[in-house]
Amino acid sequence: MLEAIDGAKISVRLEMYIFHSGGIGDQFRDALIRACQRGVRVHVLIDALGSIALAESFWTTLQTSGGHFRWFNRLSLAHLGMRNHRKSLVCDEAIATVGGFNIAPVYQGDGLAAGWRDFGLKISGPLAQHLAAAFDEMFAIAESKAKPFAPLRKSRQSKIVSVREAELLLSVPGRTRNPMKRALRMDLGRARDVQIICAYFLPNWRIRRDLLRVVRRGGRVQLILAGKSDVPLSRLAARSFFTRLLRGGIEIYEYQPQILHAKMFIIDKAVYAGSSNLDTRSLELNYELLVRLTEPKTVEEARLMFSGDLPHCEKIDLELWKKTRTFWDQLKGRWAGFLLARVDPYFSRRKWK
Repeated sequence: MLEAIDGAKISVRLEMYIFHSGGIGDQFRDALIRACQRGVRVHVLIDALGSIALAESFWTTLQTSGGHFRWFNRLSLAHLGMRNHRKSLVCDEAIATVGGFNIAPVYQGDGLAAGWRDFGLKISGPLAQHLAAAFDEMFAIAESKAKPFAPLRKSRQSKIVSVREAELLLSVPGRTRNPMKRALRMDLGRARDVQIICAYFLPNWRIRRDLLRVVRRGGRVQLILAGKSDVPLSRLAARSFFTRLLRGGIEIYEYQPQILHAKMFIIDKAVYAGSSNLDTRSLELNYELLVRLTEPKTVEEARLMFSGDLPHCEKIDLELWKKTRTFWDQLKGRWAGFLLARVDPYFSRRKWK
C-alpha cells in the first residue's frame, strides 16, 4: 500500500475505520504528504468512532500540503451506531487494496508469531475505478449539511457492480436490501464446498440454515473462527451456535496463534474478501464492501490460504464440546448473542429514526 501511494501520479483515496498515529500510521501520513507535494490529489476518509483516539491535528500537515481529510459521521448521539467499516486504498483509479485490516501496529506481523491474522486483496483494472467512485460517494456524504444520511431511506450506494470475473458489493445501513447477503445466500443455495474464515461470526438464522443445507445435500462446510478475539462478546455469541452447527455436520476450527481479524468466504468457485464479517453489525448496520471473485487462480490461492491456516487451529469436537459446555457458558453465549443481534440493532435504528 505504501509503495502504491509513493507510485501514484494522479490521485490517492484512502478510507479506513481505525487509524492509529505513531509507527505505521505516521508512515502512511508521511507517504500521503509526499504525494501531495508531487501534485497528486489526496483524499482521506476516517470513521470518527473507529478512530476516536486520533486527533484531528494529526492531519494538519496533510491539509496544509493540499490534501483533503474528512471524518465520517462525526460523533453524535443521533447517528452513533452507524459506522463506515470499509477499508480501501485506491491509487490513480488503477490500483486498489481492500481487506479486513486497519492501519494500526497490531496488524503488523505474520499472524503467527506476531500481529493479528488478517487478509488483503490487491486489485487492478476496472474494479479499481468503481472503488474510486464508491469512495467519492462516501466522501461527499461524510460532512453533508442538508441530508447527511439520506441513504438510510433509500440509497443508490447499496449495489452490485459487475466486471469480468468480479463483482463489487456495496452495502449501507437502513431499509435498502443488502447486496452482500443476497449474493452470499444465492451462492450458498447451490454450494457443495464452503470454507469461511471470519473474525466475528453471528449470522442470521437464514444464513445458518443455508450452511446446514450445504451439508445435508452432501457438501462440506468448514469454519475458521476466532480462538482469540479483540471483542470477547462476539466470540461468546459465536460459540452459542456451535452445538447446532456441529450436530448438523459443519466443521468448526478456532485459530490459536493470534487474534483473528480476517474475513474471507470461499463458496465453490467464488471467493469473497473485504471489510464485512458475518455478523449483525456488518450485514445490517455498517457501510461495508466485499469483492466477489471467480477467477480460478484467485479462488485456488484463497483455498491454499485456508488450508495453510488449518494446522494453526483447534478443531472443535462435538462430544467433547457438549461435555465441557456448562450452563453458565450457554447463558453467557445467549446473552452475548442477544446484545449483539437484538439490542445493538434496536438502539441504532431508534437513533436513525
